[in-house]
Amino acid sequence: MLRINQIKLKPDHSAEALEQAVRKVLRVKESDQITFYIAKRSLDARHKPELLYIYSVDVTEINHGATSFDLKKKAAQLKNRNILWIEKEKYQFPKVTGGGLVKEADRPVIIGFGPAGIFAALKLAEAGLCPIVYERGDSVEARKDKVEAFWNGNSLDLDLNTNVQFGEGGAGTFSDGKLNTMIKDPTGRIREVLQIFVEYGADPSILYVNKPHIGTDVLADVVRNIRKRIISLGGEVHFRHRMDNLILENGQIAGIEVTDLNQQIKKIHSCRSVSLALGHSARDTFEMLNNHQLAMEPKAFAVGLRMEHPQEYVNANAYGDSAYHMPAADYKVTYQTGSRGVYSFCMCPGGYVVNASSEEGSLAVNGMSYSGRNGENANSAMIVTVTPADFGTNVLDGIAFQRKLEKAAFKAGKGNVPVQLFADFEQNQTSKGFGIVKPSIKGRYELSNLRQILPDELNMALIEGIHGCAVHMKGFDMEEAVLSGVESRTSSPLRILRNENLESISVRGLYPCGEGAGFAGGITSAAVDGIKVAEKMAVSIVER
Repeated sequence: MLRINQIKLKPDHSAEALEQAVRKVLRVKESDQITFYIAKRSLDARHKPELLYIYSVDVTEINHGATSFDLKKKAAQLKNRNILWIEKEKYQFPKVTGGGLVKEADRPVIIGFGPAGIFAALKLAEAGLCPIVYERGDSVEARKDKVEAFWNGNSLDLDLNTNVQFGEGGAGTFSDGKLNTMIKDPTGRIREVLQIFVEYGADPSILYVNKPHIGTDVLADVVRNIRKRIISLGGEVHFRHRMDNLILENGQIAGIEVTDLNQQIKKIHSCRSVSLALGHSARDTFEMLNNHQLAMEPKAFAVGLRMEHPQEYVNANAYGDSAYHMPAADYKVTYQTGSRGVYSFCMCPGGYVVNASSEEGSLAVNGMSYSGRNGENANSAMIVTVTPADFGTNVLDGIAFQRKLEKAAFKAGKGNVPVQLFADFEQNQTSKGFGIVKPSIKGRYELSNLRQILPDELNMALIEGIHGCAVHMKGFDMEEAVLSGVESRTSSPLRILRNENLESISVRGLYPCGEGAGFAGGITSAAVDGIKVAEKMAVSIVER
């Protein structure tokens, strides 16, 4: 196909204008038929308020009557550095035989139904291997109801197995549904993930926008649709089933112990292939794995606070006084404070801070946006990296560190989300009210002093870093910006070690997978890792 880069159009252009721009570059007649799709769209705001969209498009066919152009020769004839001939291979799952005939003991088991588990289950189901999923939380429909009840109630309404962290869709379900990722994957798995999201209900624009997102409201529907497809292909999805133990024989997985949380019945499921698609908040599961001496190591993660600004301020920074009707703008800021870096994370335009707690007497926050991103505030986590040098070198020390911060946040907010103006955070005093920024928070909140939560070294790094970010984003350190805490679940505090076959180096047939296992950092990378593990599991099963 032909890849055409650097097509520049004003933001209010029509679909016809894009086609005409493509025709002009290709030098084809109006009577010629062209087939193309958008490969990428980004925004050029270097000369704001003048804005431009920059497109890359892929042309798959040019026809003159009944004659088709040779696209490779066409590229050579045009002699335009912005026109490239590319061969784009479509992702292919390994071809396996025996689909639908897999023995019951050989059916793959997946623990957790977040992005990694969902995509692993889908691919295994499509291969005819009839996966069995155990998810400790509820279906996304029931989960939404329970989470809303918790946000509208108090800490006593927290369901320890169904909350913002646990349940169908994983923690990403109650987020912005951001799909941008820093990973590179030449096999086409990233594109495959995005196309699957579109197939099951996401907007097609996620295939080409620079920073794709689905939105919490739409993502819930997409997740439900994928689950229905898995079941239609012979898979099983068991909600409110928590894995409590592994059954091992001679270094090989032989089964798992599962608790049916509805009936409070424990049962044994014999199996030989298990994907641990855990979320990063599955702390009790990590403790169980550690008791089995599964090879794991502590890893760096980041902690900090959420920061809310008016969305109008963020838009003005991004677009200036542009007359175009533009989507809610985002930002990415970073600042180096001596030995520590401070940076924004999980930025939610037009979004909400959410109470993302999952344990009694503890409190954590996250950010969330709906697909329209039409809330009054923008919020982002402002975080600082911590390493085993900060919290300890034992495998579970990172979890203990997170818990300490979350208990302090619960205490500071009297069970509610603790909030504070940035000026008061800097002065180490409890806020008495709000200014131009009124909190957009899902869950009750309490004016507090957030300096009581993080170690002072991290507090001072955040203060310096927020002021430092204002050098490039003027006004970022506004005194009336609202902080809330604690942001402690940015990524897994440990990694389960695995070999080149993606199995645990300790237990054959056990496949650590996704964000909780330490191999992903967001929805897309977790989904990609789920696909990678499914590939290995499928080949292993059919070769038995």
